[in-house]
Amino acid sequence: MVKNLKNIKKDLKLTLDKDRYEHTLGVAYTAMCLAMRYEVSLEKAEMAGLLHDCAKCMSDEKKIKKCIEHNISITEIEKEQPYLLHAKVGAYIAMDKYGINDIEIINAILKHTTGSRDMSMLEKIIYVADYIEPNRNKADNLQIIRKMAFQDIDMAVFIIMKDTVQYLKNKNQKIDTHTLRAYEYYKEIIEKRD
Repeated sequence: MVKNLKNIKKDLKLTLDKDRYEHTLGVAYTAMCLAMRYEVSLEKAEMAGLLHDCAKCMSDEKKIKKCIEHNISITEIEKEQPYLLHAKVGAYIAMDKYGINDIEIINAILKHTTGSRDMSMLEKIIYVADYIEPNRNKADNLQIIRKMAFQDIDMAVFIIMKDTVQYLKNKNQKIDTHTLRAYEYYKEIIEKRD
């Protein structure tokens, strides 16, 4: 896996815009830091971090076309908000173009946008790293979440989900069912502690 990193970085630099590429490097770096903290494979964390947004700069039309061509399911919310498809299309590209066949990496890419119930540690790491990487600066509670990520990753996941759900509600946007289920799941976990 490591031998492909240099080529993958070169390719991503060509296919992503400058800001998205910088974000991608930030997520990979942050994911590796979290992986050290939670004793997860640094190589898997770096690879998932690098590839999590590999389809992000693709047009919505092209994302939909890829899904149709490769029998990737599209939900009603994804039809209305096709930018959400970048996780599914990204997972497909990771396998097809970059030869990634590690299911943990693929699932981390798949779940990094909406989250899901009972995520694996690598999935939580990518989900959180995407939110807290050093180039991010606009999210509410960012400093709290950055600190919490290294102390209690479930709490960090919960706060991110809570803030995301609230943000989408405030914008009157529909919320993906995976996000809602994940939010309820992590809310229950946190409430059980208290």
